[in-house]
Amino acid sequence: MIVVPDTNVLIAALVAKGLCTEVITHLIRERSLVTSIALLDELDDKLRAKFKVTPAVNSFLKLLRQEIRIVEPVVLPRQICRDADDDVVLGTAVAANADLIVTGDADLLVLVSYGKTAIITPRQYVERMMS
Repeated sequence: MIVVPDTNVLIAALVAKGLCTEVITHLIRERSLVTSIALLDELDDKLRAKFKVTPAVNSFLKLLRQEIRIVEPVVLPRQICRDADDDVVLGTAVAANADLIVTGDADLLVLVSYGKTAIITPRQYVERMMS
């Protein structure tokens, strides 16, 4: 199974230490994580802008970069998401041939799927994949 986690899920995994942490930990264990430099850069930018980046956060980011497969996002033929910035998530999923995108973003969730990639919440991931 190949899974692209949206930036909001990674941030929640770092900040909240709850459901999203379980999801990301499971995905790291399963070696299922895929992302792109664009999404990792977005993660870094949002973390530095909104949160105090502690040594623990830096350690997590270093581990993440070691454990995650990185792909170059496909440029989509047209804007798909209501929020054009979210198209990079879809492009990353296409490039990775991903089975799932895990997100809390309503602009992505409303699509339900893109191509062969299902778009689900962290809760749905836990219910479907970790039960």
